[in-house]
Amino acid sequence: MSDLRFKSVEEASSRKAVKVDLPKERVDQYYAEKVFNRQKMFQYLPRTTYEALVKAIDNKEPLNREIADSVAEGMKRWAVEQGARHYTHWFQPMTGGTAEKHDAFIEHDGKGGVIETFTGKLLVQQEPDASSFPNGGIRNTFEARGYSAWDISSPAFIVGNTLCIPTIFISYTGEALDYKTPLLRTLNAIDKSATRVARFFDKSVKHVECYLGWEQEYFLVDESLYAARPDLVLTGRTLMGHESAKNQQLEDHYFGAIPSRVEAFMLDLELECHRLGIPAKTRHNEVAPNQFELAPIFEEANLANDHNLLLMSVMNEVARRHNFRVLLHEKPFAGINGSGKHNNWSLGTDTGKLLFSPGKTPKRNLEFIVFVSNVMSAVHKHNALLKASIMSATNAHRLGANEAPPAIISMFLGSQLTQILDSIEKNETDSIILEGKEGMRLDVSQIPDLLIDNTDRNRTSPFAFTGNRFEYRAVGSSANCASALIALNAAVAVELDEFADRVEKRVASGENIDKVLLDEARENIIRSRAIQFDGNGYSEEWKEEAKRRGLDTESSAPLMFDKYMEPSTIDMFRKAGIFSEKELEARNEVKWEMYSKKLQIESRVLGDLAINHIIPAAITYQRLLLDNVYKIKQLFDESTARKIGGQDMLTIEQISEHMSAIKSLVEKMVSSRHIANRKPSERDKAIAYHDTVAPLLEEIRMHIDSLELMVDNEIWPLPKYRELLFIR
Repeated sequence: MSDLRFKSVEEASSRKAVKVDLPKERVDQYYAEKVFNRQKMFQYLPRTTYEALVKAIDNKEPLNREIADSVAEGMKRWAVEQGARHYTHWFQPMTGGTAEKHDAFIEHDGKGGVIETFTGKLLVQQEPDASSFPNGGIRNTFEARGYSAWDISSPAFIVGNTLCIPTIFISYTGEALDYKTPLLRTLNAIDKSATRVARFFDKSVKHVECYLGWEQEYFLVDESLYAARPDLVLTGRTLMGHESAKNQQLEDHYFGAIPSRVEAFMLDLELECHRLGIPAKTRHNEVAPNQFELAPIFEEANLANDHNLLLMSVMNEVARRHNFRVLLHEKPFAGINGSGKHNNWSLGTDTGKLLFSPGKTPKRNLEFIVFVSNVMSAVHKHNALLKASIMSATNAHRLGANEAPPAIISMFLGSQLTQILDSIEKNETDSIILEGKEGMRLDVSQIPDLLIDNTDRNRTSPFAFTGNRFEYRAVGSSANCASALIALNAAVAVELDEFADRVEKRVASGENIDKVLLDEARENIIRSRAIQFDGNGYSEEWKEEAKRRGLDTESSAPLMFDKYMEPSTIDMFRKAGIFSEKELEARNEVKWEMYSKKLQIESRVLGDLAINHIIPAAITYQRLLLDNVYKIKQLFDESTARKIGGQDMLTIEQISEHMSAIKSLVEKMVSSRHIANRKPSERDKAIAYHDTVAPLLEEIRMHIDSLELMVDNEIWPLPKYRELLFIR
């Protein structure tokens, strides 16, 4: 292994940037060339078919099967012209990634040959095996039927030689087995509820759209070094490794000059993104060495989520072309920043208004306050659920460490907005001064001019207001964004519906609508005061304060998942029309099962590396030291030998102590794993893995990392952090 390690380091050191062939055209000329978007629809579909499809997409209506046949023919013709030979339903099972089964565009022609064909039936629906994906017990092996169904709101695209059709994935009995189905349900729910509230201010509003702008953080490592680290290959993170003498402490990597090899990769990735219609815009070095970020222009949430999943697949392929591997694990390296995927979430009307952006009139600012106060109330009521929605075995390593948000959900609003909300809560009517500008009087419907951007940012806040949107910073880098959006959208949708019910009831009794709106917003602000926190989320004082405020402070991932099954959560999802209780139970089974399996894999990998790689290397070095001490004793008198070889003897003893501890802890870990595997339920198993297996991973690592500092560098079998973290 040590030979492989040094060959890998030498190979990585000799890498040069791969030349990228730039298109001769402008970006706008090849942008979305691999996407069956409206431009392609207009070109390849009959006029009546195009108009019917666009109408169905815009009005969120089902598509007639006869129209589907016409769409399928035009889509196939375009795809074949682009070189596609197969098609697939591209869906999002509860693995967290994507799935696809490729079929060729061929059928028997009845004459011993085949013809190319693609019908509306094949476009609209397929039947993947529903028992072979995580399903939480909804589908047994002998009950395998499931359905994938075309999502007309997300355009088809071509990857390689395959036409990919975004679809939902449901069981034969109708339960959602994916992330897209419930996400679409929440988008419909928030459209209806937010439109109800928006129409209090503007009767012309017909729809409210949910927008998402994700920021994808990731690490790059040389492929040769990656291949020499079995823990990276099998778990996505380093299960051992002493920190490098230099890491991120000089803060010189963040926004620094991008290494030429990395810039070539980024350029190649952006070209692929733009051809696939992913509006990649921003790229930069992140805080940790070898950590980078890509961010697109924001889009409608369903499409944005599809694009993020597609990006994670594409970036792995592009990285291989540049002799890199992408690490999307939330914490691939200990002691430095982990990777998140900040979700910038906002709502906007079909009339062009962003509902979290203040305006220049009292009425517009009242609308802004109403929507912000409802989000505050929803996040406060369901702060534990929102935390559960972003929790996983991988994200558990990141939260609360090295600039990641803490494992407590709070909202940062900034000094100016907080000042406004305080004034509304106290029912103050005096004018207030905001950043040198005098506001309007707070008389019932009169809200002061808001200078929302005149506020600082709080990097320790998991849910922060950032001007015209909320930034949900706790989402993990490898996660499907839909998990967080489903919980957030559902909670806000129900909150807005209940708000609208109260307003309509009071207005029907004769009260002034502006006064009612402000009164109800004030009540929301008062009820959700505990969720507001603009201070340091990393501090121990905040953890204690959060407990006093009644916020959820649970740190065990398996116990966090319990929040999905609380009566208030079940009722909220039922009201929003997102999940049945059966679907929630199934999803929790999957969450517990995935948590246990990931820790099971990590413990197996670490046990193998510790016993079969690290200890043999330590024994080899210890043998060299023993030989040296023996020779010293042969050459010198006892006193001199003790003086010369004393340090070696101490090192020999320390190596023995660490090896003994590693062997004992590995045996204990294996025993704990076997006990956990015998637990009667997935929940009990996950809790056992969290409580008894996970701590041993860290204990074993501590001893291995100590050995790394002792053993001869040429003998150590694995690439070290100093080699992994600095691209040459």
